[in-house]
Amino acid sequence: MDIKQYVYNLAVEARAGARALAKASSSQKNLALVKMAEALKERAPELISENKKDIGYAEKKGLSKALIDRLTLNEKRIQEMAQGLLEVSQLPDPVGEVIKMWQRPNGMAVGKMRVPIGVIGIIYESRPNVTADATSLCLKTGNAVILRGGSEAIHSNKAIVKILRDTAREQGIHEGAVTFIDIPEREAIMEMLKLEGIIDLIIPRGGEGLIRTVTENSRIPVLKHYKGVCHVFVDRDADLIMAEEICFNAKVQRPGTCNAMETMLVDEFIAAGFLPKMLKRFKDAGVELRGCSKTLGIYPHIAQAKEEDYYREYLDLILNVKVVKDMDDAMEHIAKYSSAHSDSIVTMNYDRAMRFLRQVDSSAVFVNASTRLNDGYQFGLGAEIGISTDKIHARGPMGLEELTCTKFIVFGSGQLRE
Repeated sequence: MDIKQYVYNLAVEARAGARALAKASSSQKNLALVKMAEALKERAPELISENKKDIGYAEKKGLSKALIDRLTLNEKRIQEMAQGLLEVSQLPDPVGEVIKMWQRPNGMAVGKMRVPIGVIGIIYESRPNVTADATSLCLKTGNAVILRGGSEAIHSNKAIVKILRDTAREQGIHEGAVTFIDIPEREAIMEMLKLEGIIDLIIPRGGEGLIRTVTENSRIPVLKHYKGVCHVFVDRDADLIMAEEICFNAKVQRPGTCNAMETMLVDEFIAAGFLPKMLKRFKDAGVELRGCSKTLGIYPHIAQAKEEDYYREYLDLILNVKVVKDMDDAMEHIAKYSSAHSDSIVTMNYDRAMRFLRQVDSSAVFVNASTRLNDGYQFGLGAEIGISTDKIHARGPMGLEELTCTKFIVFGSGQLRE
């Protein structure tokens, strides 16, 4: 069978899975998620064994440490995957919720109800936990999912999908609800993106190159974010001890993620008192620093930042540092270089905090908190399917509600159009 037919057959199976899943009760979906979580934990040794094959392949390919970190499965991450499934099982089911109702002068009642989108294609790189996260959210919201992970994680993903499909079948859920394209050829993605009318939505998760390729070639609506160029601005009225902890966490806690800080902006009023200790702490943690001329005047033993550096998503222990005149200068910088993902201000000044929240146009804007918190788990959404920087349909972490759309429902008593 050729690739085109193979992908088409999988999509048709997913469509059948979506129709069957629409009939499943909340309790049936929740029990399936609980059983999936149990199965992942019980078969953790099997997952780790398969994951080692992928890590070995990635190391031979010379992938970066950040990408290998995103690829790696261990007991802790498998427990986290399972916990994500459990958390989603405990969340309210949005499907069927009537979110608005009003009555017309003719007595007709009109409302809006949440319903599944249908079949959702997820195209992603490296992180095998996405396989479980995407499945949990799609299953809970009555959507079938077609998963297409990167070739570097194919053994891990195949093992996870087998566990999830086995469990779905055991719980009386159509296997098409969890479908996986298990061939590495790039052509499979291109064929997937042509299947309008069968697949309803594409969500790419990965590097900017992948997302641009998907967006440029898809006949299907795409929800996306190209990259995470995130900022923390340390205001002149910041608690500097708090600021140091927030900035360190935003960069160092897990640098290979889209919500890690890539540029630290510091008000010139407090820069001389804040930067020496802060930058030494970064250097001691292995962070490569690139600073503006004012930063180098305070802390000279780092590289000069170039204009193009401020646009970069490093996904690594590399950080730009820029001294700015004030908050307006900081917001101008963010408006020019930010990818509208996650930006934060550290300040004890209420008025500036509120103005920063209103004027910075990103999917999540923080006051006195790390950008690393822009995450479905941290926001109480359970697992997330991704963080959208689009402005239509969904923005920010995409949890259960963001994986539904609405339809109008109408209650009449014989009304006719005049």
